[in-house]
Order: sequence, then C-alpha cells, then structure tokens
Amino acid sequence: MLEGKAVIGDTDMLQAMQDDALQLATKALDFFDVTEATEIARVVKQEFDKMYGGGWQCIVGTNFGSFVTHCYGSFIHFSVGTLAILLFRGSSAASEIDEFWSLDGVKA
Repeated sequence: MLEGKAVIGDTDMLQAMQDDALQLATKALDFFDVTEATEIARVVKQEFDKMYGGGWQCIVGTNFGSFVTHCYGSFIHFSVGTLAILLFRGSSAASEIDEFWSLDGVKA
C-alpha cells in the first residue's frame, strides 16, 4: 500500500460518494503496487459501476493531464502520496446534441 493520506484536489461529489472513492482506492492499493495503475483504475471503476450504475471512468497515474466532460455530482480528483486518481461519470450530452441535430431535416 502507498502510505499517505488522501488529499482531494477537486470534487463535486456528495460526501458519501467521496468516501467510497477514497476507500476503494485504499483497498486497491492494498492489493496492487503503485506501478500497477491500470489495475488500480480497473478496481475503482468496476466497483463504482456496481455501486452507482455504469458509465464511470477512472484514470490513475503520477503524471497526466485531462480535460473531461462529466455528469454533475460525479467528479473527483484526489491523490494518495504521489499517485493521482481521477474518477468521473462521463456525460451523455454529446449524444443528446447529436440527436438534436439529427432533427434538422424533420419537417413539422
């Protein structure tokens, strides 16, 4: 396990979801080395899918940038030691826009 306390960088999650994210990350770090970032991300993502429904994305690493669209109330970025974890539920807004534009050819 990576020693250190989790530090939340940014979030719009409810406190209970934040607690779940931190606990799952800690649990994953008990089983996997920090060099196994993909496995850590898999555990966190799959457990959040089970707990809160599908569509969760998880990125884990020591050096990454991101620019994501997420559903309101489903974003957290935190770190444990040098390991950063980004967890969010992807937004379906893009598909809704596509559906809207597909109505352009429809005559009333």
